[in-house]
Amino acid sequence: MSNVLRVEKITFWEGVAMIIGTNIGAGILGVSYAARQAGYMPLLFWLVVVGVITTVTMLYVAEATLRTRQHEQLSGLAQRYVGGFGSWLMFASVTVNALGALIAYMSGSGDLMHSLFGIDKRIGSILFFIPAALILALGLKALGRSEKWITSLMVLMLLVLVGATLFFPTTDFRRLLDGSWLYMVPVFNLVVFIYCAQYIVPEIARGLSHTPEQLPKAIVTGMFCTFALIALVPLSVISLNGLDNVSQVATVNWGNALGSWAFFMANGFALFAMLTSYWGIGGSFLTNIADRFSLKVDDNLKVRSLTVAVVALPPLVLAYSGMVGFVDALYFAGVFSGVVLSIVPYLIIKGARGKGNRTPEWTCAPWMTHTAIYTLIFLLYSASAVYAVLAKLDLLPPGW
Repeated sequence: MSNVLRVEKITFWEGVAMIIGTNIGAGILGVSYAARQAGYMPLLFWLVVVGVITTVTMLYVAEATLRTRQHEQLSGLAQRYVGGFGSWLMFASVTVNALGALIAYMSGSGDLMHSLFGIDKRIGSILFFIPAALILALGLKALGRSEKWITSLMVLMLLVLVGATLFFPTTDFRRLLDGSWLYMVPVFNLVVFIYCAQYIVPEIARGLSHTPEQLPKAIVTGMFCTFALIALVPLSVISLNGLDNVSQVATVNWGNALGSWAFFMANGFALFAMLTSYWGIGGSFLTNIADRFSLKVDDNLKVRSLTVAVVALPPLVLAYSGMVGFVDALYFAGVFSGVVLSIVPYLIIKGARGKGNRTPEWTCAPWMTHTAIYTLIFLLYSASAVYAVLAKLDLLPPGW
């Protein structure tokens, strides 16, 4: 596969922000509700476990990129080290997950803009679409800088909300011990889908190719910050109102308890979270298309514009098409593409260690590629897929 992507430098903190921004979608505001029966401690347990195994799979990809002279995306790395079938499987995984996420962000942004400003949902989605697609069109450098500034603003907003919650009179940290570990399985499945930044590792590697030794540090830092932010929201919401009064969206809890300013700030945070996640996932989808079909998106404005249109326009149309069956199909395909993501990175690093064309500045610790660790990763992701299918078909026990 030809190398069609050129180097565009980003800084270490821009790489970190890309990971945080991609992971922190609007779903962070629904974590508390998902843990309303299990409680905070099982949620915290899964945030740690899934965070570690996701970081390990990201580091698999990181080492493979460092062993490869060309700047290739996941589908390109799979083509080089796993073969044609693995490459198409990975490309299908990227495509399905990206479409599902971008459709959700197009629809969700319209809902949020309506809540905040009272405007028509379709108009709200179009207003969201303009900066979302524009940054994709401008390339990796613009994406890295935008992620850094918006993610920094998101962190500041979240810290204000959390800080106000922690000092609120009705906050009681003993509520964090409520709940039952019997309901921990549904929480696990949600957490698996929250950590979703594996796809952008090759993009960060391309941006940090001038300082490749910083790539694993950026991944670990970004994932740790993601964990901290995701853990803080349910800590605040549950300690504020207790498990019995957790709403589906954390903005409602904050708005009811802290006042209208908290409602607007939390909804603003959610909007920014959708935007940064859109950039990360959409940017990865765009470069995977370029890599898979050898498109010169960095050198030809017409080609880049058409590729951005392919990435950005279908989700906008599908969000308001009423094609529920198509969205359900995406759901099931996305579940199995998660399993693909648990298998292929391990095969990629194995192949790269045998056929890589450059000496890496960093390699995974031996324990990361141990058979027991890989087996655990595969089993957890497979269990998540089975659970998601059963949940969609209403075949789970009550409360799950």
